[in-house]
Amino acid sequence: MVSSAAVAEGLVKRFGEIVALDDVRIAVSPGQITGLVGPDGAGKTTLIRILAGLMAPSEGKVTVLGKAPGEALDDLGYMPQRFGLYEDLTVRENLTLYAEVRGLDRAERDAAFDRLLDFTDLKRFQDRLAGKLSGGMKQKLGLACALVKTPKLLLLDEPGVGVDPISRRELWAMVGELTGEGIGVLWSTAYLDEAEKCDHVYLLNEGRLLFDGPPRTLTERIAGRVIRVTGFAERRRRFLTKALDDEAVIDGTIQGRAVRLLLKAGAGVPDFGGARVEKAAPRFEDGFIDILGGGPRGSNPLAARYRTIPETGEAAIEAKGLTKRFGDFTAASDMQFTIPRGEIFGLLGPNGAGKSTTFKTLCGLLTPTSGTGAVVGHDLRHAATDARASLGYMAQKFSLYGDLSVRQNLDFFAGAYDLDRETARRAIDAMADVFQLGSRMEVNAGTLPLGFKQRLALAAALMHEPPVLFLDEPTSGVDPVSRREFWSLINGLVEKGVTVLVTTHFMDEAEYCDRVTLIYRAEQIATGTPDELKAKAAELAGLGDPTMEDAFIALIEDFDRVRAADAEAA
Repeated sequence: MVSSAAVAEGLVKRFGEIVALDDVRIAVSPGQITGLVGPDGAGKTTLIRILAGLMAPSEGKVTVLGKAPGEALDDLGYMPQRFGLYEDLTVRENLTLYAEVRGLDRAERDAAFDRLLDFTDLKRFQDRLAGKLSGGMKQKLGLACALVKTPKLLLLDEPGVGVDPISRRELWAMVGELTGEGIGVLWSTAYLDEAEKCDHVYLLNEGRLLFDGPPRTLTERIAGRVIRVTGFAERRRRFLTKALDDEAVIDGTIQGRAVRLLLKAGAGVPDFGGARVEKAAPRFEDGFIDILGGGPRGSNPLAARYRTIPETGEAAIEAKGLTKRFGDFTAASDMQFTIPRGEIFGLLGPNGAGKSTTFKTLCGLLTPTSGTGAVVGHDLRHAATDARASLGYMAQKFSLYGDLSVRQNLDFFAGAYDLDRETARRAIDAMADVFQLGSRMEVNAGTLPLGFKQRLALAAALMHEPPVLFLDEPTSGVDPVSRREFWSLINGLVEKGVTVLVTTHFMDEAEYCDRVTLIYRAEQIATGTPDELKAKAAELAGLGDPTMEDAFIALIEDFDRVRAADAEAA
């Protein structure tokens, strides 16, 4: 029996002059979840692919289950970062294909499939095409296919990306059961609350190993340096911007009416002009940001360049009874909300709940079946072209032209927004400067790292300085540092009067919203400020100080309980 499921020593991987991994060491123990975290481009996927035998290291020694990579495939399970199954095959057909590839004996298949379909709760969907599954179901199917032949080592490359909190908890619980069977798991993740639950964590940055140990060891490094500030008179975003510009502060996030700050080592607490300051418990994410040198500053050049959106007195976005059906299926029912100028409004909900349908209907990509929607006074039914011209849209998946360079993409969108040549030139130069794209302007967009793809997509959406911004899961799969940079830019725009409609599965991002609506089973089941939803969840579930994720789950579970009771009574 091997003492480690996988070991790498002095691991180096070069792609030409680029060093993706530089003298990395790692050990994955049987029966434990080992976390692999780091910013985009840190080398996480490269490391996992080497362990999976998909690429060879440039230098170093690697063993997997006591053998060279590629020689232990019978005992290895691998789930890639992107959905790698066949969308035009059913759930069961995908399992059958993987069973064929893994050489699973036909006599064993029915029992294995039944076990995996029960394990992932996909039995009732086994005849559904994989492409028709929700994001959470796709990830469960990917996990099931990786487990068709029970492995001794399971490699998971960011399995929680694009999945709602309920599905992520279910995935985590399933993987936890596997470790109880002695399976070693390497879990790469952009969700640092997941990393905090791992037995051991490796932190990579630019190919180098920065930390190796239990998560609590990193958290303990910043004990006493995290504070929670309340009672300030300014708007939360403005206060956070000013706080982040203070030299003593290296990171900050919004939590309801409070702002949570990480102080530089050895720094005193700044004077916040009479606001209340109290110590807060450190989290793994704080240690992560600290070891990377801190997050972005508060003020940003995008807001400084952007025009101020005038106050007209009319709603920036409005939905009145907005309903969308596909045949007999109702994807979104009777959506009702009004969003004023300069507000961030969040659409939250599990995969397949109807939030993306609502989002796409409001930005003119889908035609409503009934009800009305409007953007800055332009009705989506009668003035859709004017409505679309008044908004910037950032899609959930990178939707720009991968075979065009960064400059060509920006030039294309300048033309699409009907900018004259001189205005387009100034806008392209400004976007290149603000989003630090200058050195990559002639690079094909499809080859950019994820973080830079996100920057380019946002830059393209802002070329015409729209008054309204639609963001569909804009930071899915992006590391915490890049997410902070993104929200720093958005906060600055909102202070200039821009209105933002956003969908997200990151519940800490929901805290940046002025209001949110929770959509479930095509209905709005709760609407209010983040603090109002957390207070409601605390009452329902008896929680002392619930997070937004706690609120998300408690409100959905309460809705299901009420529906089940009503059905039973009927």
